[in-house]
Amino acid sequence: MTAFHREPALRRGLLRSGDRLYLLPRDLITGSEAAAAIADGAARPLAGGPVAFRAVDLLIRGDDRVTAVRVPLPALAELDRPDLQARLDRLSGRRPLLEEASAPLLMGIVNATPDSFYDGGRHAGDDAAIAHGRRLAAEGAAIVDVGGESTRPGADPVAIDEEIRRTEPVVRALARDGVRVSIDSRHAAVMTAALDAGAVWVNDVSGLSHDPEAAALVAARGCPVVLMHMRGEPKTMQAEPRYACAPLDVFDELEARVAAARAAGVAADRIVVDPGYGFAKTVAHNVEVTAWLALLHGLDCPVLFGGSRKSSIARLSKGEPGEARLPGSLALALAAAARGAQVLRVHDVAETAQALAVQAAVDAAS
Repeated sequence: MTAFHREPALRRGLLRSGDRLYLLPRDLITGSEAAAAIADGAARPLAGGPVAFRAVDLLIRGDDRVTAVRVPLPALAELDRPDLQARLDRLSGRRPLLEEASAPLLMGIVNATPDSFYDGGRHAGDDAAIAHGRRLAAEGAAIVDVGGESTRPGADPVAIDEEIRRTEPVVRALARDGVRVSIDSRHAAVMTAALDAGAVWVNDVSGLSHDPEAAALVAARGCPVVLMHMRGEPKTMQAEPRYACAPLDVFDELEARVAAARAAGVAADRIVVDPGYGFAKTVAHNVEVTAWLALLHGLDCPVLFGGSRKSSIARLSKGEPGEARLPGSLALALAAAARGAQVLRVHDVAETAQALAVQAAVDAAS
């Protein structure tokens, strides 16, 4: 575990050769307060808005510790460091892939599986899965994510033919209805079948690392792709996951996946990143990564967050089963939105949309 130390002010010699530097947006604001601060030059939009930030933590990572220094944006500009300004531009820039969104887009979950951790079996079978996808779209899902392989902790792999059998008819029916469909798969053959059936996004929990043919496929199709952070395989990923500093390790590993995707020909403006809440992470790791979620905007990609109904909610509360984790799911969704997440992957679309609408009204009146 890397030690964490906070310095009261930036001083000469704090950043040493070989140290890694990260910018974590801080003092996050929204609504009229954000607009006024941006106009005055005291804040910058976070990934194009609507959230803005007035300061950053300079996170300086050495061999055995992370040092944080809180710096207001005007003071940061006085440092005359071109690399810092470039990093600020990445944090602030609009994300062309999601220009339509003035608030987080909702990605509704359709698990066409018998064994997913929360709703496994409820929507198994084409008719049930299609009906559920239509319901989610009607409730406000901008994207419907169809999956045929459970990636819950301890899950066994599914044969590719079976995964296609579960997902292709569902994708085809929903796409025919005009629904924007994402295929949730690690396998190029499953992605291909779904894209041919009308899917327009790929959501890969392995970050295009599981199937050696997946990156070239996504590059050739030109479709948006979600690169999620995960270590290992679903069956074993929760076997004592260890990080030196979970948020920074997740950033570094997603940065590598983005670089690999781009090297394979995936366009930079087609890539979305996901920190992988609940994947190869303890409860503490999940909380830390969520608290520092704004860090990921430094990757210059839209950020997707999916904490819906996860077991960490119960462990942070009173051990509730999946059916009783809606309040915690909404809390995570609002926390992610407050940190600039552009896409929220959720089971409960109508409820999340309502929570976001109320929060947006309060923010607008602030």
